[in-house]
Amino acid sequence: MSYTYQYPRPALSVDIVLFGFQESQLSVLLIQRANPPFAGDWALPGGFVDLDETLEQAALRELQEETGLSDLNLEQLHAFSTIDRDPRERVISIAFYGLVKQERYQPVAADDARDARWFPIENLPQLAFDHQQIFSVARQRLKAKLQHQPPTAS
Repeated sequence: MSYTYQYPRPALSVDIVLFGFQESQLSVLLIQRANPPFAGDWALPGGFVDLDETLEQAALRELQEETGLSDLNLEQLHAFSTIDRDPRERVISIAFYGLVKQERYQPVAADDARDARWFPIENLPQLAFDHQQIFSVARQRLKAKLQHQPPTAS
């Protein structure tokens, strides 16, 4: 497919907030970026949406490429569109979130991730881009959801 537009278009990406619970501890999965911008910094798994995939397919693909994790249920969280959220270009991100039993999912860094690991939600490193904001929105959504539904996780 080839596209030509008269006007510039923003890029579209996905970010994934994957919560893991083990005993009474809640954690979140982060990757350490291998490439600029923010090389060496911790971030949520994610990346750009390909032209031939849905948002959901992109989220699952990026999660698998960067962490080796698959067969997960993710739910769309929110769109993040601050104009300068990515120093490379204008990027709009659709965030997804999920909840899993942490012991079932051991991440392995791959693709453009130098490392991938679980961090307790109360002890996160500084996050790249606007990922602290994305994490905060996901944490609030998870908290609200758990108040109305019993927890289920894959």
